[in-house]
Amino acid sequence: MEKMTNVKALKAIKAGWADMPADVAEKVDAMIASFEKKNANRKPSAKQEENEVLKSAIVGALTADAGVTISTLIKTVPALNGLSNQKVTALMRQLIDAGVVVKTVDKKTALFTLVVTE
Repeated sequence: MEKMTNVKALKAIKAGWADMPADVAEKVDAMIASFEKKNANRKPSAKQEENEVLKSAIVGALTADAGVTISTLIKTVPALNGLSNQKVTALMRQLIDAGVVVKTVDKKTALFTLVVTE
């Protein structure tokens, strides 16, 4: 499920309100522009930047041929040492959602591989 942002909510209101008065439409447009300007200047947090480094390390350790478990990744990738299974799983979920990694389940064991791009 995609997160409902203020901009999306305002656009939905504007699209759904057929006979919106001109002054209300003008105010909604101004609010949308304000939110979009604010979001354009936003920088990633330190934690987000750290997570990007960890995700790069995960992608570097995966192959498109053989699946790898979370536990194996934590043991073999130095950048992941000391992280919990939950943290690495959350990072892996982000990579799956981005279309970089594929998850397959084999006899209750989750295996992760890189997406094959041709």
